[in-house]
Amino acid sequence: MADDRCQSHQGSPACRGGKRRQPRHGGHKRGLNSKIHLAVDAHGMPVRILVTAGTTADCSQAPTLIDGLDAQHLLADKGYDSDAIVAQAEAGNMAVVIPPRRNRKQLREYDRELYRLRHLVENAFLHLKRWRGIATRYAKNTASFLAAVQIRCIALWVAIL
Repeated sequence: MADDRCQSHQGSPACRGGKRRQPRHGGHKRGLNSKIHLAVDAHGMPVRILVTAGTTADCSQAPTLIDGLDAQHLLADKGYDSDAIVAQAEAGNMAVVIPPRRNRKQLREYDRELYRLRHLVENAFLHLKRWRGIATRYAKNTASFLAAVQIRCIALWVAIL
């Protein structure tokens, strides 16, 4: 008995024996994945921006983000918990407010009340991604994408000045 549903949709994956089309370069997704790394001030306004590949670890970009910043506290999520970041922050006279990762052998204490202010960073990302060009990454190359993020940050600063 023939399946009549396949005749009208001959190109559909359901009629080709159940195999999905695989990417040409192997099983991995290859595309314009990117990650925005952002440092904000005490009011949630962006002060430093980095754009990297989507597979780049957060903790590898933290030294660049916090280098030369004059701040009393460094608030970050668990992705930034590393001994090198803590040492760099303490060398810059910053109190570290980063919850320890679950796999740490010596758990470090942090101020839970102060950590609640980390929502300012998330709000900054929210303001950036309200711009559809950033949320969907219309720009084809990284330089254009970074320029779009910087323009949005400038617009945020101009709104309060």
